[in-house]
Amino acid sequence: MSEPTLSIRTLVGVFGGTFNPVHYGHLRSALELVERLQLEQLRLMPSAQPPHREAPACSAEHRAAMVELAVQGEPRLACDMRELQRHGSSYTIDSLIELRSELGAGTGLCMVLGCDAVLDITTWHRWQELLDWAHIVVIARPGWELPGEGEVAQWLKGHRVENPHGLRGRPAGCIAIEELRPLAISSTEIRDILAAGRSARYLLPQSVLDYIQTNTLYR
Repeated sequence: MSEPTLSIRTLVGVFGGTFNPVHYGHLRSALELVERLQLEQLRLMPSAQPPHREAPACSAEHRAAMVELAVQGEPRLACDMRELQRHGSSYTIDSLIELRSELGAGTGLCMVLGCDAVLDITTWHRWQELLDWAHIVVIARPGWELPGEGEVAQWLKGHRVENPHGLRGRPAGCIAIEELRPLAISSTEIRDILAAGRSARYLLPQSVLDYIQTNTLYR
């Protein structure tokens, strides 16, 4: 990687997940991050074959189509489908390397993670290289607690910035913690509601719900 620059004018974020299905919890967190970090754009990136779990029964193509519907009308959010175009497991490091190549060293790249993902970060493929290509922004959940000792704790301590403006000092390499508005919505709950034949209205965008019904998903 190149030497740190004095100032990064533009920050772009990437928020990976299965999005099975995407819901208002994802979208509200994404929008709050855009505004707090002053991101030019935050890209929601559906995972095609997540390496830490079985591939969802709902296809990656359907999940990506729902994300595209969900972000329509909000130019600061976008769907990034690069992981659908690769074969094999969807490794985050591969996507970050691709994004860094596309954005160039003059643009900061922020990878968004939940606290639960950070706790398991040492199981990720080439996890120690992630900060070579991007900053990491950790979404703090209600009742969250990051490790106080051990390898992950030292990793966080060595790279954390207290002020998100610190992300603009270089294109990658920093960790920021952001506490966001809690919305107690989960994709698992939505799937269970739909499987039981009940209404999931107001938990996710109507356009996404219409897509689910049209394609008879989660039944």
